[in-house]
Amino acid sequence: MTDANASARATLEAAHPGLVELSHRIHQNPELGFEETKAAGWLADALEAAGFKTQRGYGDMPTAVVGQVGSGPLHIAICSEYDALPGVGHACGHNVICTAGLGAALALAPLVDELGLTLSLLGTPAEEGGGGKIGFIEGGFFADVHAAMMVHPYTLDVAEPDIIAVQQLVVTYTGVEAHASGYPWDGINAADAMVVAQTAIALLRQQMLPNDRVHGIVTKGGEAANVIPRETTADYMVRAGTAERLDELMVKVRNCFEAGALATGCSLDVRLDTAYTDLRHDSELAALYQRHAESLGRTFVASPPPVSTDMGNVSYEVPTIHPWISVESDGAVPHQAAFADACATPSADQAVFDGALAMALTVIDAATDQRLRERLLAK
Repeated sequence: MTDANASARATLEAAHPGLVELSHRIHQNPELGFEETKAAGWLADALEAAGFKTQRGYGDMPTAVVGQVGSGPLHIAICSEYDALPGVGHACGHNVICTAGLGAALALAPLVDELGLTLSLLGTPAEEGGGGKIGFIEGGFFADVHAAMMVHPYTLDVAEPDIIAVQQLVVTYTGVEAHASGYPWDGINAADAMVVAQTAIALLRQQMLPNDRVHGIVTKGGEAANVIPRETTADYMVRAGTAERLDELMVKVRNCFEAGALATGCSLDVRLDTAYTDLRHDSELAALYQRHAESLGRTFVASPPPVSTDMGNVSYEVPTIHPWISVESDGAVPHQAAFADACATPSADQAVFDGALAMALTVIDAATDQRLRERLLAK
């Protein structure tokens, strides 16, 4: 182990109890996207205490955080997430993501001058739907960043998980209300339009590719059982293996919603919301992360079924890794309440340490391997 590696480990070992305390505090105070005032504040406090130049808020995102240390030519960004899910809290383990990212930053901070680094820790809000990292991209933050990374808790350790593109959309049908018993013929049923669309999407699935996904919820189905619904709304997500395939699938899904309008006579409005791209892994950086994580006793497997994240958008800007780190969950999977429970256990606390150290050692490799360093600087 190099002196830099040993130093990073020693720093992280000293910081780990505080990281665990912060992880559990965030876990106990779940906040939805763009509402993470407590978590963002606690992260900013920790960065300021460690001597990072800290910015609370970025662009139009009050719950974004930027912490920066060093002024070297190689600029590495580590991303921390801290938003929770409605109803199930931290069932995606963003408390682990936040504190593993912070831990890596703390471990590297004393080494930035020696390594010729500028190191940024980004608190990126609203991964579960609002796309906080897209706000950083649109603000130009990644223009002078050379690589980005984060780790995400899961049930397995995976170096290059299958991360696919997603488009979120809000669908509204508008018809005409009427008495459902006395004068149904005077109504235009917006709920029926939604049923037609859902049926068409269900039939479309037979012709979809294995990585295609279409799923959603009806957010408004009507006002009363004895009134023909004038308006129905739904939130949908359409996913595909690449951004290009997503464009193709969106045409087909849009046609399904158009079918509902045509069949019932309703008007249709489809509002496109946040879109995430697929994630292009930097395989060389991912392999370094895997080697360091394996040295900590972790065993890697091939990628399980696909998911989506705004870290995909970052990967279109700079070389990026987004490995998964395993947490013992007794069979629970992300977005289940039992997985939230698993993200505040000794196994999750160990994931904070292992993920932080493996990222820190990967950054040290990137800074000290001349060929890799030059490749990243030439981004």
